Amino acid sequence: MAASAHGSVWGPLRLGIPGLCCRRPPLGLYARMRRLPGPEVSGRSVAAASGPGAWGTDHYCLELLRKRDYEGYLCSLLLPAESRSSVFAVRAFNVELAQVKDSVSEKTIGLMRMQFWKKTVEDIYCDNPPHQPVAIELWKAVKRHNLTKRWLMKIVDEREKNLDDKAYRNIKELENYAENTQSSLLYLTLEILGIKDLHADHAASHIGKAQGIVTCLRATPYHGSRRKVFLPMDICMLHGVSQEDFLRRNQDKNVRDVIYDIASQAHLHLKHARSFHKTVPVKAFPAFLQTVSLEDFLKKIQRVDFDIFHPSLQQKNTLLPLYLYIQSWRKTY
Repeated sequence: MAASAHGSVWGPLRLGIPGLCCRRPPLGLYARMRRLPGPEVSGRSVAAASGPGAWGTDHYCLELLRKRDYEGYLCSLLLPAESRSSVFAVRAFNVELAQVKDSVSEKTIGLMRMQFWKKTVEDIYCDNPPHQPVAIELWKAVKRHNLTKRWLMKIVDEREKNLDDKAYRNIKELENYAENTQSSLLYLTLEILGIKDLHADHAASHIGKAQGIVTCLRATPYHGSRRKVFLPMDICMLHGVSQEDFLRRNQDKNVRDVIYDIASQAHLHLKHARSFHKTVPVKAFPAFLQTVSLEDFLKKIQRVDFDIFHPSLQQKNTLLPLYLYIQSWRKTY
């Protein structure tokens, strides 16, 4: 089946919400950007965060997110005020780890940085964080919400394994990577929101996998510019597509079919996550706001007939803050 015919298989995506313009939502997302509260922390090691310049540790995390994970930044702004700074810290921790791979020229240096973050996590749970802004804010979050160490270590371990610069052998390998990174982030977010619920965990697992798959797709042009391809090899082989086809930005039907198959897997995970909608506590919904940006990308790639190199896929959706606020206002995911 041609990729152009694949759009009908997905059915309608839910991002376009008719009739919402006739009602005006309350105070908007942009106002929240301007009045973020500072965190309140007590404890023996608070002195570690009280030296010169320490006032800006929370602002450092916020700015790091705004510059490096804009969609995560927007989603975090819509969380309850008492949870926001902790989620900023956890997401900033993920950004610091994600940046390692692209910022080092040798794997050995990357491994040294990962070792620093492993030791940092250990020190945080020994109540002795290093003098580093993200580490200090993460320590505050751990103290405040008793966050599970295992999820933080999974993120570090998986990012460390990913330094190998190898393509995923199959879609399952990509999903495992997404589970250990993106889903772990969501498990931590649920803990920060005070939610312990099996259905919420199941939804988080599927949304995290969808996020990982979409991130891999979105990064394909960037990776190609650096002569690298990370798309699952099993799906490429199934359609007779080589890595060279992506490096040359080939737009043949077989290349689009590869993208369709991978994008469809992300779409399927979103559907599975939403199948828990009636059983997931409403209090957990803010943790899943990233489904808006995921669906936005899947709609755009469907619209361009799964041409992963289409310029429109690299453009920011200026209406995304509005879509996120509407989703939050409707209390759904």
